[in-house]
Amino acid sequence: MLNFFNDITFADKDLRWLFLVIPFIIAWYIWKNRTYHSELKVSSLDEFAGIKPSFKQRMRHLPFILRLLALSLLILVLMRPQSRSSWKDVKTEGIDIVMSLDISSSMLARDFKPDRLEAAKSVADDFIDSRPNDRIGLVIFAAESFTQCPLTSDHAVIKNLFSGIHTGMMTDGTAIGNGLATAVSRVKDSKAKSKVIILLTDGVNNRGSVAPMTAAEIAKAFGVRVYTIGVGTIGKALSPVALYPNGQYEYGYVDVEIDEKTLTDIADMTGGKYFRATDNKRLRDVYKEIDRLEKTIFEEKNFTNKAERFLPFAIAAAILLLLEFLLRNYYLRGIL
Repeated sequence: MLNFFNDITFADKDLRWLFLVIPFIIAWYIWKNRTYHSELKVSSLDEFAGIKPSFKQRMRHLPFILRLLALSLLILVLMRPQSRSSWKDVKTEGIDIVMSLDISSSMLARDFKPDRLEAAKSVADDFIDSRPNDRIGLVIFAAESFTQCPLTSDHAVIKNLFSGIHTGMMTDGTAIGNGLATAVSRVKDSKAKSKVIILLTDGVNNRGSVAPMTAAEIAKAFGVRVYTIGVGTIGKALSPVALYPNGQYEYGYVDVEIDEKTLTDIADMTGGKYFRATDNKRLRDVYKEIDRLEKTIFEEKNFTNKAERFLPFAIAAAILLLLEFLLRNYYLRGIL
């Protein structure tokens, strides 16, 4: 209750002088009860000795007290109570992040469980949950690139779009440069204080119209930090080697080739960092480290507008007046 009044101010403070009426009302009530009374002439008061006032008689002043309290509350209503208007310092962690994900057929390799693509989707899903204050977007790429979801703070939407990603959505291949360039185009005009791209791939750039380092230079020019992740075990992995007409892949053990030098150079040029993930656990640890690195806290000032707060006082006054009416006209009717 005290905290409630600490946050209250009054728009019409001059009306507080109305409270000066209350002492006069009390004085009038006392004078009335002393001058207006019934008389009964009796020969002796002995018969009334020891008689105590009944409960109803003890309550005869209650209606007046309730009316007085109601009047006080109505004066407060007329003074227009409002919440205080103030500036408040707020700390936020808002960062704009675009996740650029390789969906080429090699992402179906089974050195991750159940495969690289599903493992990347699962870990990204947890990463999104850990960033409630950030806007996140999604770009997918193979031989070409496509914006699956622009920057959004509606994480339920982007998680739903993540779940629908699969290989075969576009021509097969690995266009790292295009995947990065498209991600930069989605975040370059952001007003956020920190702009980040997380690029995940398992191969070497072999398609696309934009060279990876050219895309990195564009990212640097727009102040975008790029974290690159190479996924794949060391050595050989059970990977798709042929596609049957029925849409099923033939699997075989092939050498894992990731252009770690290019991915490292992209990260270094833009102020990010390169990570190598060789299994599900390491991939999860990589995202946790990126989450930790991008926990920059910004201080902002939010303005809290005034809001009317008369309703609780008006309701309380109405309840008191109703109680006063019921007591005066029903319960205490015979003695008032």
